[in-house]
Amino acid sequence: MAGPIPREFIDDLLDRADITQIIGERVKLKRAGREYKGLCPFHNEKTPSFTVSPTKGFFHCFGCGAHGSALSFMMQHDRLDFPAAVEALADRYGLEVPRSGPSRPSGKGLYELLNGAALHYIEGLKASTPAKDYLKGRGLTGKIAQAFGIGYAPAGNGILARFGQTEDDRRRLVDAGLALKGDSGELYDRFRDRIMFPIRDRRGRVTGFGGRAMGDVQPKYMNSPETPVFHKGRELYGLHELGRQKVGRCVLVEGYMDVIGLAQHDVPGAMATLGTSITPQQLTLLFRISPSVVFCFDGDPAGRRAAERAMERALPEMRGGRQLSFAFLPEGEDPDSYVRSEGAAAFNKVLDSATPMSEFLMQTLSAQCDLATAEGRARIAELARPLIGSTPIGVYRDLLVNRLADEVQLPRERLGQLLETSQRRRASVRRPAAPGTLRNDPWGNLAESLAGLLLNFPELAMDADPLPELQYLKDPRVGLLAELFETARSTPGISPVKLVERYRERPEHGLLSRLLARETELTPEQAKREFEEGVARLRRENSIREMAARTPS
Repeated sequence: MAGPIPREFIDDLLDRADITQIIGERVKLKRAGREYKGLCPFHNEKTPSFTVSPTKGFFHCFGCGAHGSALSFMMQHDRLDFPAAVEALADRYGLEVPRSGPSRPSGKGLYELLNGAALHYIEGLKASTPAKDYLKGRGLTGKIAQAFGIGYAPAGNGILARFGQTEDDRRRLVDAGLALKGDSGELYDRFRDRIMFPIRDRRGRVTGFGGRAMGDVQPKYMNSPETPVFHKGRELYGLHELGRQKVGRCVLVEGYMDVIGLAQHDVPGAMATLGTSITPQQLTLLFRISPSVVFCFDGDPAGRRAAERAMERALPEMRGGRQLSFAFLPEGEDPDSYVRSEGAAAFNKVLDSATPMSEFLMQTLSAQCDLATAEGRARIAELARPLIGSTPIGVYRDLLVNRLADEVQLPRERLGQLLETSQRRRASVRRPAAPGTLRNDPWGNLAESLAGLLLNFPELAMDADPLPELQYLKDPRVGLLAELFETARSTPGISPVKLVERYRERPEHGLLSRLLARETELTPEQAKREFEEGVARLRRENSIREMAARTPS
């Protein structure tokens, strides 16, 4: 496995990146003073509210709230995860991404090998009448097979014969997941006599394969193993084929043939996991494409169980206006068979009537309890505790509590107390106050304002006195301010966007991004004066609180 990307390389990449040029290639921008403006690519608007600041290296939309660095823009616009965005930006400037930690096989070499294997399988399909007849029997056209790069792996060791001429070549075949060793140590092709589905990442590179048996052979589906370039939990089948097409909703299905069948019948937005349960990374990818996601499962008991597992995985990701629902097909049907027999209109009708996750949660819990009795209602509250407790604090979680309160016939406040978990207590300590609520907490409000000044003018930390005592205060925003100060002070010349990037993997990243996005008309001299006055006030308030704490009541 690759180690993390060194911080120094990311900083260097952000220094090189011309955010105006990168975004300007995708969005029509016009100069507006020191910034550029355009129509936001992340939501429909007629009046430009999307701004790009070359001095900050930052973009922000005042309409939908999207914001971030050049890397953030590529992640959102091009639907890349962070490592892929770094690689894409590095390619732009002719740089190779270094990795700390254990060495790994060359990703570039494996991509070339996998792409060659995909072409080999396509040639295999052209030469195999039984494989072509199988696909025709499943209703696939040549056009859709070509669009998804479908191929066929003949029986035997064709991959080894073609790509495994030397010992080095054979080792790379194993690294790429195309060959494996038998019990006696001999190598053979992993995929034999199977329909082959290349799995491509967001940049169109083949990273692995799914192979489907045509007859009654087990396992019916076989996927590539985890490799240096293939990670089942980070990719979605059909994501590359979707491209930059805007869809009203994403449809998550279970099989590769389901994705292909829906695409052939013009049902947009269908993708599938790679033989595993949904992961947080995959949910992030789906919600990056659309705020509305529908999980479509077979209507049999196995489909219901899969839906329940998906719900448990998805609850911790329900924030920021995300919508998730569940659609179930008649028993014995899957999306591919249903859309072929009933048509796209009927399938879309199933999706339109999908059950919202909040309702599916209550249905799942109610099926295990007798709500007519006090014991049953108490039981449903206990079953709901870990599920609702895993949901981020916010509007969605409050609505779930309200819905459950109706079911168990308890006042919402009382039920909220019963459902409280240690996670909620921890989150309440770390969670920054929402805008509009800071008036009752001037100490935290002041610390947040000072953090905003420091983000916009990191050089302030070089002239001000250190803030060591503030690190021990209980308010998390004061501690964050002290941490930002020390980072800026120990990294002379750090830019605003690089300072925010330091927090990409931390909960404070969203708050800091919003603070940097705020417009400021202050000159550096005015900012310095306000920062010094604010720090002095913060110290005075800290002293007053300490004196109050020591004074006997």
